[in-house]
Amino acid sequence: MSRRAKIVCTLGPAVGSAEQITALVESGMDVARLNFSHGEHADHER
Repeated sequence: MSRRAKIVCTLGPAVGSAEQITALVESGMDVARLNFSHGEHADHER
């Protein structure tokens, strides 16, 4: 079985803008994982 994803990034509160996500993609991010285990519902709405 061939695996394509090499860099998996967990996006949490420290990644708060589209520019930061773009920088991760440009750096080689293949898959984004969203971390909702910390914070309140209102924190994740943005």
